[in-house]
Amino acid sequence: MKWATKVFTLAALVLPAIAAAADSPNDLLAAGRVDDAISTLSGKLSSSPNDAASHNLLCRAYFAVGKWDSAISECEKAVSIEPSNGEYHLWLGRTYGEKADSSNFLTAAGLAKKVHTEFERAVQLDPGNVMARTDLAEFYLEAPGIVGGGQDKARAQADQVAKLNPAKAHWIQGRLAEKNKDLTSAEKEYRAAIDASQGGANAWLNLALFYRKNNRLDEMQDALKKAAAAPMDQPEVLVDAASTLLRANRDLPFATQLVRRYLSSSTVEQAPQFKAHYLLGNILEKQGDKQGAAKEYQAALTMAKDFGRAREALNRVNQ
Repeated sequence: MKWATKVFTLAALVLPAIAAAADSPNDLLAAGRVDDAISTLSGKLSSSPNDAASHNLLCRAYFAVGKWDSAISECEKAVSIEPSNGEYHLWLGRTYGEKADSSNFLTAAGLAKKVHTEFERAVQLDPGNVMARTDLAEFYLEAPGIVGGGQDKARAQADQVAKLNPAKAHWIQGRLAEKNKDLTSAEKEYRAAIDASQGGANAWLNLALFYRKNNRLDEMQDALKKAAAAPMDQPEVLVDAASTLLRANRDLPFATQLVRRYLSSSTVEQAPQFKAHYLLGNILEKQGDKQGAAKEYQAALTMAKDFGRAREALNRVNQ
């Protein structure tokens, strides 16, 4: 039975490591277990306050539940500890941007300048980071010139992104065309993105979003069905597609299927599980299933107790 002793000994060594890996902050965020992530990271930082990676992850956990001030504080700490890390600057810029969206005009203007600075720094430090360049291009598209925006700058980023990810470059060009009210060119760019991504789900989603904005709802539905059947290059597409159907009040049973499909697969930080449960609750509530909706809202709160929208929704359906 010596072999059995060796096996049990090996298991005793390996299983704790597997459990620890399963409960790593990155995995907790991907699983949407934000409360657990915050608790784990806070404990880790109490003994290692100069751990930049943990500050960045804690920033992202607070970001997920909309605690912008806490997120900014943690992202600023990460950047101060490792100022040469482009990813940390990117997340700091994102947190400034979200805070700006919920601030008054004067505060928002000051924060927008900080967004600009952080996104540009992220690109300077990591020129090959497609997401950093895409976020910077989006800032240039949306921000007024007084805080650093400009279509010419966005177009320059699209040219750089084209070398790294042609599909994303077409998406930026599509956004530019939309800004200029050239809807024909915009649609061509979004379709070019589909071709460049070899029919990827995210590109089909972007075309669907374009159709929704222009009230072409039948075409939107068709594009979303194609997105669901396409190679799932970004799993969060399933959640975004369901959310799009909910906002348009179209084919809610299909929207329900999409969220359930997402929740039964490997989930990602970009679409936290607690938000997917909340969305599913919204969809079920819209269809009159208050009991099912309450179950989903409760599931969301189990993972993120401070997620106010889920708490409000649960109170609403329980009245």
